[in-house]
Amino acid sequence: MKLFILLLGFPGVGKLTIARELSPLLTAKVIDNHWFNNPILRLLDDDGTTPLPNGIWEYTGRVRQAVLDAIVAYGPPSANFIFTHAGIEGDERSNRTFQQIAGAAQQCEALLVPVRLLCDEEELAHRVTTPARRERLKSIDVQAAREKSRRAQVLDPQHPFTLNLDVTSKTAEASAAAIHDYILKVTAGDLGSLQGNGVITLP
Repeated sequence: MKLFILLLGFPGVGKLTIARELSPLLTAKVIDNHWFNNPILRLLDDDGTTPLPNGIWEYTGRVRQAVLDAIVAYGPPSANFIFTHAGIEGDERSNRTFQQIAGAAQQCEALLVPVRLLCDEEELAHRVTTPARRERLKSIDVQAAREKSRRAQVLDPQHPFTLNLDVTSKTAEASAAAIHDYILKVTAGDLGSLQGNGVITLP
């Protein structure tokens, strides 16, 4: 069964790191959200802390759609994909991004599994300062990370196969293993008593 895995979480939570660990377990290609963002962000004098102009995201959305269109048109029939997205609940742009990915999954007749990566404030603030993040034009704003953790929620796409995974004290390897085990249960139709109200939460 063709898979589209969508890792959702705040900046710094470890989406790309977990995606890279999960990739060989599913023989999946990783499509990081900064693949779409960075061709545009590299045109700016971005320091990783100053808020970016809102209009810039219209351009990154076009890049994302072009990549998704190419996947639909030319992706191998058996190829699995892992996407990352820093989606925020109640944010129109976040919802639009999810719909773009969900639409591509539907066109590819792929099983979409959204995974909400959750992390407590202190650990998130620590992770967001990783030096490699700045090299990839990712946010390194600790205060912004704390504010987001306090005031916002990770996008909940209201999808029947959504997994909530607390990664506060998990390594990337352990997180990837938990997601892999969950996906095996989904594809086997063996969610059993884990499922409640269409969403599964793992500690």
